[in-house]
Amino acid sequence: MVADDLKIDPWSSTQSTDYSRIIEQFGLSNMNNLSIPNPSHLHRRGIIFAHRDLDVVLHAQKIGGEFGVLTGLMPSGRMHLGHSMVIEQVRWFQEMGGDVTIAVADLESQATRGVSLENGRNIALTEYVANYAALGLDPNLTNVYFQSTRSEVQRLGFKLGKRTNLSEFESIYGFRGETNLAHVQAPMVQVGDILHPQTEDFGGLRPIVVPVGVDQDPHLRLTRGIASKTNWFNIKNNNGPGVLIGLSVQDENAALLGQQPNGRIDRKKVASVFDMIVADLAEIGFSDINSNPKQGTIVVPSATNRDMIDIRLKLLKLERKLGGMGLLAPSSTYHHFAVGLTGEKMSSSKPKTTIFLDDDIESVTKKISKAYSGGQSTIEEHRRLGGNPDIDVAYQYMMYFFEQDDAYLGEINSAYRSGKILAGEMKQLCIDKATDWMKNHQELRAQTEHLIHDFLARDAR
Repeated sequence: MVADDLKIDPWSSTQSTDYSRIIEQFGLSNMNNLSIPNPSHLHRRGIIFAHRDLDVVLHAQKIGGEFGVLTGLMPSGRMHLGHSMVIEQVRWFQEMGGDVTIAVADLESQATRGVSLENGRNIALTEYVANYAALGLDPNLTNVYFQSTRSEVQRLGFKLGKRTNLSEFESIYGFRGETNLAHVQAPMVQVGDILHPQTEDFGGLRPIVVPVGVDQDPHLRLTRGIASKTNWFNIKNNNGPGVLIGLSVQDENAALLGQQPNGRIDRKKVASVFDMIVADLAEIGFSDINSNPKQGTIVVPSATNRDMIDIRLKLLKLERKLGGMGLLAPSSTYHHFAVGLTGEKMSSSKPKTTIFLDDDIESVTKKISKAYSGGQSTIEEHRRLGGNPDIDVAYQYMMYFFEQDDAYLGEINSAYRSGKILAGEMKQLCIDKATDWMKNHQELRAQTEHLIHDFLARDAR
């Protein structure tokens, strides 16, 4: 690792906000080349700034196919505005037609933060699930479960553990010899969380998207890598036109794919598998298929990058039919960190840095009044030089949470930069918007609190 490399750590209290470098260094895709249907304010304002394979999910949505969205919560503290930003994205996907799965990381909370399973359940229900309906989630299309009671998550994480090693953990997470083993175990449970909605018992094969802050990308990189390692069929761009398909021979499938114990190849078995691949590709409209069992490759010259989505899903179904796991690498989206009130990262453990969803209006007013400002030190300087909304917390909170009108937000941005709006006036604008938002949310929560148990999956009740 070179000296100026960025480090992304899911457990750190400080994170890089050099998002351009993050995209480049970690191989994310920006959002510019995607057509987002009915974009939310988080999309329109560039707050959601990058993705991995979101086009797979958008393709499913466009053709009326099934897709899911997964998120999680750590039951160790109160729910704050930063958490609501994730739920905003989950709701957007739900409104686009996605089913929603929410993992309560009670095992991780117990192992890494000392929260008992009983207390973790209580925190999850009263501090988080109670807010979900108020934030717009449909309880009939949402399943909240607990890691501790969904054995499939643990089994899957254990089963997939052989697809990685400590060296990979060191590379992705920066683990060292002194790393607590609970931190080593927790990512594999999260792998189970992210991938299990694709299993037949929990919805079946379909694209799953995970909206996260970029600090959680290590979990997605680990999961995507592990899922790809299980796949029986390699699919990639051909050197010439089209798509190239090959076999990935593994211990679990060697005999079925024609690999004999003595190292020889059973040509009949290979040909049989290739015949099945060709038949499945023909079902989705391809006729120009060049099958070469001797070389172990199939080329589809007319297939495009977009066709790779349909081809991958079709061959994952075939893999499952033949006895494999058939796991699709999860998609993900990444949003900017909402700055804390003090200018540092938001944290439940630092109440001064954030607004909690159960804060009273007096507390909200005091917090915003003391928030980090982008204004000048004197009124005269501010009128002359203007303020900086890019670092002004009051403006940022309106942009992230409280103001839906893009035109109005643009007006106050310009007025602040020109010095027409003072720092104190910007804070008052934010207080007014925050007061309306908080009152509405808390009223909705009181009206919908009886729906808590409707959000719970059967194994969570």
